[in-house]
Amino acid sequence: MSDPQRPRASLRTAVVWEVLKDALERRAKAAGGGAAAAEGAGSGAAHGTLDVLDTGGGSGNFAVPVAQLGHRVTVVDPSPNALFALERRAAEAGVADRVRGVQGDAHGLFDVAERGGYDVVLCHGVLEYVDDPAEGLRNAADALRPAGTLSVLAAGLGGAVLARALAGHFTEARQALTGPDGRWGEGDPMPRRFTADQLSELVAAAGLEIAAVHGVRVFADLVPGVLVDTEPGALDALLRLEEAAAELPAFHSVATQLHVLAERD
Repeated sequence: MSDPQRPRASLRTAVVWEVLKDALERRAKAAGGGAAAAEGAGSGAAHGTLDVLDTGGGSGNFAVPVAQLGHRVTVVDPSPNALFALERRAAEAGVADRVRGVQGDAHGLFDVAERGGYDVVLCHGVLEYVDDPAEGLRNAADALRPAGTLSVLAAGLGGAVLARALAGHFTEARQALTGPDGRWGEGDPMPRRFTADQLSELVAAAGLEIAAVHGVRVFADLVPGVLVDTEPGALDALLRLEEAAAELPAFHSVATQLHVLAERD
């Protein structure tokens, strides 16, 4: 059923959230099915409750909904303000007992988080900003337990090139396309962007098996907001279109963000 009150911002996270929620459900069922064995191995995933690490999780856009599913979430973020907002959001959602925020970053991850201690690790909006994306991703992978799941979300090169070109900034579009980091100029707020192949290679190099690749915000950032906000049913229709295009490789090259779901054998 169409929900006219659905915020347009939901388009930014809806595709990733649905994929992540399904992955959490599968992992929780597997953990619950082998609860006794998991307890014997020292895992915290007994009875289907997962230990989730959200690196760069900020104010809890994903951490709080994950905790509302019944899982324990540790959020690592360098910003004290973001962690304060996380604490407040978790309290308002009634999940303060399942969300823990600690100050840290991807490179010093194991100063504040347990190596090999998590069933699921989120690495969303991190690789664009760290000095060494490969190291940051290796740390995220090393935080996983055996058979753990990694969710990686990063800025996509093609979406930025397309957006600059459609805005008439052709020189900037070409600079983003041909530059080593996918930046369109000195004023670009994004330090680095990736193609689907580049992101997949980083994940594979960290020793993980790629389960799925998704294009995120393929159309959402290009459609005029007034159309989505005023046309009845347009928001839900656009969301369904995003979901349909997300898994198609042809659209990965024009997505604003790229999502990779991977697993440790």
